[in-house]
Amino acid sequence: MAKKDLTGKKVAILVDEGFEQVELVKPRKALDRVGAATTVVSPQDGQVRGWNLKKWGKFVPVDVPLESADPAAFDALLLPGGVMNPNKLRINEKAVEFVRHFIDSGKPVASIGHGTWTLIEAGGVQGRTLTSWPSLKTDLRNAGANWVDQEVVTDRGMVTSRNPDDIRAFNKKMIEEFAEGTRRREAA
Repeated sequence: MAKKDLTGKKVAILVDEGFEQVELVKPRKALDRVGAATTVVSPQDGQVRGWNLKKWGKFVPVDVPLESADPAAFDALLLPGGVMNPNKLRINEKAVEFVRHFIDSGKPVASIGHGTWTLIEAGGVQGRTLTSWPSLKTDLRNAGANWVDQEVVTDRGMVTSRNPDDIRAFNKKMIEEFAEGTRRREAA
C-alpha cells in the first residue's frame, strides 16, 4: 500500500503542560514525514513542557497561542494524552471550544490515552466507539460512548488509542483518517 500524502494538510496539536512527550513527538514525526504541516497550539506562552513517563520531559515550542488560534485554519486535530495535559485542557473553555470546532465540523481528530477527557468535555464522544487509557472507561461510558480495549479504534473520523505502546497502529490510522479529510457530521 502506498504511503498517504498529507501535503497541504494543516494539523493542530493541542497541548498544555504535562502532555505525554512520546504521544506528541512520535505522531508529529509521522505526520511531518507524510507532508502535513503540524502546529503546536497551547494556552502556554513560548513553550510547553512534556512529561516523560515518570518525570518532567522536554520543552516544545508553542507555534500558536491558544488565545489567537483559529480552529478553522486547520484540517485536523491531534490530542496527545498524559494525565496533567488533558486535565488542564478540559477545564479551559477556550481549549474546549477549539476541540468542539473539529467535532462539529466533521474534521478528523486523533486522541491517545487521557486525551479523550477533552473530547468528553467538548461533547464529542456520545454514540461513538472509542478506546483510551483504561481508567477513562467509565468516564467515556458515562458520556455515552462505547468503550473498547483495542490498540486503535476509528469511528467516523475520530481515531483513539490507549497508550504509547499503541503509537505505531495509532499513527497509521491517524494518517489514513487525516488523508480522508472532513466528513459530514452524522447523527449519533
